[in-house]
Amino acid sequence: MSLIASPFRVAIDFALPPRCPACGLIVSDDGAFCGPCWSKLDFLVGPACAACGVPLEQDLGPETQCAACLAEPPPHDGVRAAVAYGSVARAVVLKLKHGGRIGMARVIGRYLARLALAEPDVLLVPVPLHRWRIWRRGFNQSGLLAREVSRRTGLEVRADLIERRKRTPMLGGLGRAARARALRGAFAVPSEGKAALAGRTVLLVDDVYTSGATAGACAKVLKRAGAAKVIVLCWARVLQDGVDDVPGLGDEWH
Repeated sequence: MSLIASPFRVAIDFALPPRCPACGLIVSDDGAFCGPCWSKLDFLVGPACAACGVPLEQDLGPETQCAACLAEPPPHDGVRAAVAYGSVARAVVLKLKHGGRIGMARVIGRYLARLALAEPDVLLVPVPLHRWRIWRRGFNQSGLLAREVSRRTGLEVRADLIERRKRTPMLGGLGRAARARALRGAFAVPSEGKAALAGRTVLLVDDVYTSGATAGACAKVLKRAGAAKVIVLCWARVLQDGVDDVPGLGDEWH
């Protein structure tokens, strides 16, 4: 069978060669980044804050938290991000989110799956979109990512355990208090979903973690509904102050 299929595969690759997900340069394999784009991806593999995932200069143990989280602990229980937010990470997200290139979910999902497997016995729960935004965009990018991670890992994905019940404005540029007001009452867990959450660890799947306002709001309602822990799983984490004002980012621009 492979001998028969091989010539067709060669013909397809010749006509439609694999291209870098970020810049479109022809590459050797589907989903592979070209050399220049790969070199610009900053993988977050070093010591990091146990609460928010920001990189730390020294490894002081797995429970170490940054000063900001010690002063004001976030509602969630950690952030697992594949890369730091930058030009290449942004290009991939925008192609998925606003360019309709749903194949980008497979590219991102490859990296998220590795992080997801580090957490035993978890539920994958995508950050929900409001129904009006789903109708306009045609899909929820977080849902696509969660399903791809599930396909690669076998972990259960439940998109029905949290709902977005009100539309929220763009949060970029708003202060902490204004963001909290905008998100108040935005999320809820249906009563029939509480049994599935009881005592479970949730991997809250999203594309980009910026200020953490949306992730925190989701974590609060999931925990009130019975989840034991809520850990954010995302493609990229913003590290620089002020980057959340750039249109197209993740948890501020659903």
